[in-house]
Amino acid sequence: MESRGKGRGNRGRARGNLPQQDVPAPGQARPPQGAPPQGARGGRPVGPTPQGPATQPGPPGAWGARAQGPPPQQQAGWAARPLAPEISHPASVTLGRGSRQGGPEARESIDETIKVQQGGDADNGQTRGGGNGGVRGRTNRNEIINTRPDTCKSKKGSDGTVIRLKANYFQLISATKWGLNQYRVDFNPPIDDTRARKKLVANGIRPFNVTGYLFDGTVLYTPNRLHPEPCEFVSQDETTQQNIKVEIRMVGEVNEGDYHYLQLFNIIIRKCFNYMNFQLLGRNYFDPNLKVAIHEHNLELWPGFLTSMKQYEQNIMLNVDLSFKVLRTDKVYDLLLECGSSRDPKQEFQKRVIGAIVLTEYNNKTYRIDDVDFKKTPDDTFTKRDGSQISYRQYFQERYQIRIQHNEQPLLVSRSKPREIRAGMPDLVVLLPELCIMTGLSDKQRENFQLMRSMGEHTRVNPGDRMRKLLQFVERLRACPAALEEIRRWDLKLADCLIELQGRVLPQESLLLRSNQPIQGGEEADWTRNLRTAPMYHIVNVDKLAIIAPSRVTQAAQEFGQMLSKVGKGMSMNINSKVFAISDDRNSSYISEIEKVHAQMKPSMVMVVLTNNSGDRYNAIKKKCYIDNALPCQVMVARNLTSKGTMSIATKVAIQMNCKMGGAPWATTTPKNTMVVGYDVCRDTAQRSKSFAGMVASMDQGCTQYFSMAIEHAFEQELSSNIASFMLLACKRYQQINKVIPERILVYRDGVGDGQIQYVKEFEVEMIKTKLSEELYRDVPLKMAYIIVSKRINTKIFRAQANQRNDFNPPPGTVVDDVITWPERYDFYIVSQCVRQGTVAPTSYNVIEDTLGIDANKLQKFTYKMCHMYFNWSGTVRVPAPCQYAHKLAFLTAQSLHRPASSALNNTLYYL
Repeated sequence: MESRGKGRGNRGRARGNLPQQDVPAPGQARPPQGAPPQGARGGRPVGPTPQGPATQPGPPGAWGARAQGPPPQQQAGWAARPLAPEISHPASVTLGRGSRQGGPEARESIDETIKVQQGGDADNGQTRGGGNGGVRGRTNRNEIINTRPDTCKSKKGSDGTVIRLKANYFQLISATKWGLNQYRVDFNPPIDDTRARKKLVANGIRPFNVTGYLFDGTVLYTPNRLHPEPCEFVSQDETTQQNIKVEIRMVGEVNEGDYHYLQLFNIIIRKCFNYMNFQLLGRNYFDPNLKVAIHEHNLELWPGFLTSMKQYEQNIMLNVDLSFKVLRTDKVYDLLLECGSSRDPKQEFQKRVIGAIVLTEYNNKTYRIDDVDFKKTPDDTFTKRDGSQISYRQYFQERYQIRIQHNEQPLLVSRSKPREIRAGMPDLVVLLPELCIMTGLSDKQRENFQLMRSMGEHTRVNPGDRMRKLLQFVERLRACPAALEEIRRWDLKLADCLIELQGRVLPQESLLLRSNQPIQGGEEADWTRNLRTAPMYHIVNVDKLAIIAPSRVTQAAQEFGQMLSKVGKGMSMNINSKVFAISDDRNSSYISEIEKVHAQMKPSMVMVVLTNNSGDRYNAIKKKCYIDNALPCQVMVARNLTSKGTMSIATKVAIQMNCKMGGAPWATTTPKNTMVVGYDVCRDTAQRSKSFAGMVASMDQGCTQYFSMAIEHAFEQELSSNIASFMLLACKRYQQINKVIPERILVYRDGVGDGQIQYVKEFEVEMIKTKLSEELYRDVPLKMAYIIVSKRINTKIFRAQANQRNDFNPPPGTVVDDVITWPERYDFYIVSQCVRQGTVAPTSYNVIEDTLGIDANKLQKFTYKMCHMYFNWSGTVRVPAPCQYAHKLAFLTAQSLHRPASSALNNTLYYL
């Protein structure tokens, strides 16, 4: 069935599809010679990056790593009684499409999606956002950005039951109090290998009487000034025996409380990872001595840690979380050979490798593959920085002493990110298939239940074990003599226990079924059983359901249609179906039959039965239904028609069909004249230069009716303009339905990384305010809250004492708004889910605009209330429902449709 749970947090990594072309040298127009291969060690340095001339060709070298109440009958209002009344979160696992956090499919999901995307590894970095189109991503910051609105007098709430908690933070008890000197280090000719850079500096800086220093590959910190300044010397590269000129220039001083002062501590901690024999893969460190081999599937699971130190409310603290890297023992060349037996080997190889993340074994760095150049081989040449020509084969032999074994292999192309290009890196980086290890999991591997269960035994860490592993990390740090000496050198001292804090558990939320019958989800926030015995809140009958199925499964389709009618009657919903058989399961057969049935029968909805999880077929069907015919569509996989839980499946499908037709299984109560908006973004898989924003706005007080749009954009300014235009359209649509403009607007904005928050606050929010004020709110004040929603965070929250089930996970509705929050923000965390396996993951909310005139209590409870309103899941979800709907819309458009659906569907949740 279409209940694969695709829409909740399993964010797809984008596939590029660059045209076949000769690869240019860095900074040049597109001459015949190729681009340099990649090859350097070490992570992206913290601090300012040397700016090389944009037109100067660079030598081969790695350019850096690629880079989550009141009674129903009572009138709901802000001054009334409390408004408040993704599933198991394993340790962060890099599986190839982002860090998987589990999903509602672990319980009883009614999501509808066929697995269609190609894999690609995503780093679960130490920011509160992550790269998935739009303005999400990492941007180096040189200062702490204050986003706390002037209207925020206090961000602490008081409602709810107090609960004692712990979090995965260690307090920094003491640190160096003296200032440091910060220097920028440049190399001529440029050296991209971080280890080589460090050796060059170490060998040449001794005569300058430095009492101590810290160098991350780009930025040098010293307690005393260097003389003379700038400092210049020549040092010899031990690998190439080439003389390198090193220039060290003063940048400024770093004092206690400065942004770079905290970055210095992060560099020290990362340096300690090296002393503890961790290995850098991409941006993060993993322990090769503890790797787990899954031989039957050619996989290795490397455990590691994510760390980040910064200033929180009262103290500087070190955030530590578990992480796992999934490595495949097969190489890209093995995939190339595997594709050789297909009908079109080149097309199949491109399909499976473009968008994937690979690890280069000679420097342990990860890259996203954007294109494949079949015109070139390892014997082709590229231009070095000194102007000479060298073949890729000769380069790897000289640089890394690696002998290329296979002559007939294409070149892989990875496009550098804009910030990497600004730092002097080439536009394109060239890789060789036989030197690249596949990362993440293929679609076939993901569908292997035994494999996923085996991995889950290692990655789905329960909160008790997670806390023990975090404490063991600190013990291991102190037990390493070199790491301990490094920490003592900088007068650092960490607490030996997790930070303890106080949270609150919000009241349970009451929901409404038909006839305003109230229900509650209980301690686990799950009301699945209530739906089985009570009619839904708003029902839309499906009087003409056309089921299209291959002839060999028409009997099963007929019986499933009868089952739908049976379960529908139990929920007071009429479903009348008719089966249409097709002779085969080719894409063209499905498309022609849909067109024929639509013309002759004018069905209310079409259900299409697939024989397998074919992504291409799924995409073609969705395009025909949503773009060409504005026809609600439900896709099923044939095996789900005859599985053991057919009645349960039919019940979920009936609920989902009701939602797609404009119905709603349950409702809630919100303050009168309040519009809730959700936003998310997803990069197009067919053309990486564009993305689609999904924008959804509630149209009624019960949050059961929505106005939705997917809009294409290519850059930040266009994105912000589109959001402002959508907000105006949504407000006008709200006015058309309710005869009044929204009195209050709450925007839950996903898809923003830490580096883009300032832009969103200063430009996007202001653009929305200007547009609405000029068009609609001329004579009345605009009351709006703009809230950044982040799921990709490394914060974990635990009960201080286990409950009766020996579970350290906090209950749904747990709120934290102190200690681990940021002083420069109006932020809070909410644990909105109940999990049965692993550690629950909180969601971060950062309020960057607030003119609603309500206190933190009401905003926190309203946010938790919205986590109950995602109709594809009969329980709470990790983000407010409008935000989740926006993700589903953006994901479907970017992954399958590649252009917006018919506007006739804008008033339904057709994308569920």
